[in-house]
Amino acid sequence: MYSKMRWLRRFLVAALLAVSPFAPAGAASLPSLFGGPIELVDHDGRTVTDQDFAGRFMLVYFGYTHCPDICPTDLAAMAAALDDIGPLAARLRPVFITLDPERDTAEVLRDYVHAFHPSLVGLTGSASQIAAAAKAYRVHRRVFRVEGGAKEDYFVDHSSLAYLMGPDGKFVTMFPHATPSARIAEILGKYLAG
Repeated sequence: MYSKMRWLRRFLVAALLAVSPFAPAGAASLPSLFGGPIELVDHDGRTVTDQDFAGRFMLVYFGYTHCPDICPTDLAAMAAALDDIGPLAARLRPVFITLDPERDTAEVLRDYVHAFHPSLVGLTGSASQIAAAAKAYRVHRRVFRVEGGAKEDYFVDHSSLAYLMGPDGKFVTMFPHATPSARIAEILGKYLAG
């Protein structure tokens, strides 16, 4: 467990360095590790792929609706940042991909995402579709069942990063957990205004 966590920390530090303006030479290839083809179901029950978002920036966050604190905190910050950038937000599609397809149906996601921001899209799918999307974005996830609890009593431990993807579908930068909304808005504004 310790070695896995140490590896994950090193990977995230390397990833953040790669998107820093002070990234060492040769690190530019690391951003190609994030993103890729996805096929999921949106909160209105329609099948969508990464191609449905082509031509627009995407702000992609993985989580689940039963998340007690991390997901709501990050989604609220994303929503506030979208409000702060005003008309530039029209160039961006914020996306919430569940890591808990067992409980997060399209209907559940619809109510959840609309509670944060009207433009936020919730995506779910089969277990294999979610696994493929998580793999494409290098998202760590692990289910912890409550001992002696009901089948639906579990938590999902997961990476908490928001990925900014460009109109060409390629990775641009990422926002770690608890990035202040003002900082998100500042960085989004820089890319979206360009």
